[in-house]
Amino acid sequence: MDARTVGAVAALIGVSVRTLHHFDHIGLVVPSIRTSAGYRGYTDADIERLHLVLVYRSVGLPLEEIRALLDGDADVLERLQHQHRLLLEQADRLQHTIKAVEELMSAHRSGIQLTAEEQIEIFGTEAFSDEYAAEAEERWGGTEEWRQSQQRTAQMTKQDWIDFKAENDALLAALASAKRDGVEPGSATANELAARHRANIERFYDCSDDMHRCLGDMYVEDERFGNFYNDAEPGLAQWVRDIIVASIER
Repeated sequence: MDARTVGAVAALIGVSVRTLHHFDHIGLVVPSIRTSAGYRGYTDADIERLHLVLVYRSVGLPLEEIRALLDGDADVLERLQHQHRLLLEQADRLQHTIKAVEELMSAHRSGIQLTAEEQIEIFGTEAFSDEYAAEAEERWGGTEEWRQSQQRTAQMTKQDWIDFKAENDALLAALASAKRDGVEPGSATANELAARHRANIERFYDCSDDMHRCLGDMYVEDERFGNFYNDAEPGLAQWVRDIIVASIER
């Protein structure tokens, strides 16, 4: 099979050309073929190495450690076994985080310090179930995120919630408009929107890179969350997830 160009590999794997150039520059994934005109060409072996790099990076390994691991004495099977263990550990952590975030999102809603009439006025919805709030508190009441969310929502006034609703609506409109305009994940505009999205979450609790990425994954995987975005613009949930990931990996 002929070697693939940088652009072809970027499209195939789902990474930016800039990322491939960076990996090449630091000697992490160097195309095996260079034409007389200076073009790079990736072989199947190069692409396999790139896959390993991306998996190791996704579980938090620094690029220098990844290079040391791949350039070490371990054979391909050993590397794959190591990769498999890391993925299982990550899957377990993500599953725990997903459950925590789902409960915390419900807790934020049920913890709003407003009357039912005020909630209808601001959000257009009824008060949330006290029974569900009690269940969420029983399961997650000991977490730092719960403590933060309860502390922050308890201090918010009706005007604070009105302001939050207005800002949230403005953010949703900006996200939908950017997607329609073809804004690319990883661009300055997309990164700014991802930062606004994170700041919106951090009204309630501190949002780490892992938490932000997990939220993005939920928008795609769980239609209950994804519909909030997709109702505003078809495919918006996936696009929001993509700009979150790109902003973290820049």
